[in-house]
Amino acid sequence: MLSLLHIENIALIDGADLSFGPGFNVLTGETGAGKSIIIDAISAVMGERTSRDLIRTGEKSALVTALFRDLPDLPWFQEMGIGPDENGELLLSRKIQADGKNICRVGGVPCTVVQLRALGSQLIDIHGQHDGQQLLDETCHLGYLDSFGQLEEETAAYRKSYETLAELRRQISGLKMNEAEKARRIDSLQYQIAELERASLRPGEEEELDERRTLLRSADQLMAAVEDAYSALFGDDERDGATSLLAEAEGSIARIADFSQELGQLSGTLSDLRYAAEDASERLRDLRDTFDFSPQELDEVESRLDLLYRLKKKYGSTVQEMLDYLDRSRQELEQIEMADDTIRKLEKKRAKVLERVRQQAQALSEKRQAAARTLKERIEEELRQLDMPKVRFETEFAPKEGELGLDETGMDQVRFLMSANVGENLKPIAKVASGGELSRIMLALKNVLAENDSIMTLIFDEVDTGVSGRAAGKVAEKMSRLSQSCQVLCVTHLAQIAAMSDSHFSVQKEEKAGRTYTNVAVLDREGRKQELARLTGGAHTSAAILEGAEELLREAEAYKAQRRSS
Repeated sequence: MLSLLHIENIALIDGADLSFGPGFNVLTGETGAGKSIIIDAISAVMGERTSRDLIRTGEKSALVTALFRDLPDLPWFQEMGIGPDENGELLLSRKIQADGKNICRVGGVPCTVVQLRALGSQLIDIHGQHDGQQLLDETCHLGYLDSFGQLEEETAAYRKSYETLAELRRQISGLKMNEAEKARRIDSLQYQIAELERASLRPGEEEELDERRTLLRSADQLMAAVEDAYSALFGDDERDGATSLLAEAEGSIARIADFSQELGQLSGTLSDLRYAAEDASERLRDLRDTFDFSPQELDEVESRLDLLYRLKKKYGSTVQEMLDYLDRSRQELEQIEMADDTIRKLEKKRAKVLERVRQQAQALSEKRQAAARTLKERIEEELRQLDMPKVRFETEFAPKEGELGLDETGMDQVRFLMSANVGENLKPIAKVASGGELSRIMLALKNVLAENDSIMTLIFDEVDTGVSGRAAGKVAEKMSRLSQSCQVLCVTHLAQIAAMSDSHFSVQKEEKAGRTYTNVAVLDREGRKQELARLTGGAHTSAAILEGAEELLREAEAYKAQRRSS
């Protein structure tokens, strides 16, 4: 459960620490005091989408930390290798900075907002006023039914098969074309393949040709330089080369090498130089003999490079890309020429997959209908407890439209119907439910869905809109019973609901030194009575109103005592 919440610089809250207990926790306060800011802070530390506008004016960052205790072994812990400490506590934090960056940590370990959101969805379920609008959206009804029926594995298996079917349909559609289009494409591919095959392309060829062209264009200069170097080393008719001169120098020093150690070393050096000069001259001679330059070869290289240039403009920026294009063209031509056979094979496979998909869809539909019958009983029972004993609730099934009567969700179109009064026909919820009825139906549905959920903390943000009188008392009792199995936090304006709480927080707004601040305080019993009187009678509370608040508290205490003993 959520044990502690620390908030810094979130909207009107410069600093607040809230200690939530097990059971039923309630937050009350004037409209605009900042109750929803606390819910926004919890949403933020759960990884939900937020904005830098949440940061208090004048501050560079905002921080929310949340401490959880007594957590089950959640799948997220197994996946991430992070979990509660040896005391069974887990600390989450999120720092929101003015530049839009977020710093998130779980148990002191940095994580991404996406990872934090994945964990948050397993820790807390927040229900706001917009949930009632989701109940009116019939596209959400199938998801509610599948969640109640715990059909996640069945829907995932069906969706995988349906995706296989859809992929086969795409492949078949891609292979089908009319005969004229087919003939044009074959001609185009055959021409391109022939052109590329005639070119006899090979990887690295263009680089080799560029290097050879550079060499050929400098052939005269290159040959003259090599010949000059060879003559300088080996000599010619007019002069001795360096090798002869070094040999002469070596001989002269060799005759006197015995006179000193230095002369002996110098003789060795001259010998090494002579060998090096002779080796260099031989290499220059070999290189000169290999030169075979001709204007015709340069023309051939230029012509080949021009061909590659023209082909690159059509088939790819490199030789390798052109070869890849050639491979793809061959494959496509083979596919088109073999398309009829391939289509027949794919059609047979598609028929088998379609049969499997229909069987899975039928089995899924039967489980949904069984779940719908149970859901009807559970919702109507919940609504009886919420002072709506005459309500009838049904799940209407209709076949999917389209050629196959299937889509990625199955074969069922589902919507919830209800009749709020005796003698009235079942109609879509949007056409018959008032605001208060919608709030109670949503509460009933969430309560039923929570039975199959491992989430330990439920938050209701003003979901009691439109509820009053005896119905408000029934909603309060329902939330109190719900808090027996999980922690409940509720933002409310109803005294009946606030009176039923186990922990009551008052959210107040005040001005100091030209700034507005939101403060949160835990109320004792006397403080609760004063707050219930304010909720009932407004700013001016009389003795009668205070007595009425006291009566609400006594009735709530008696109800909870009876509930605990039963």
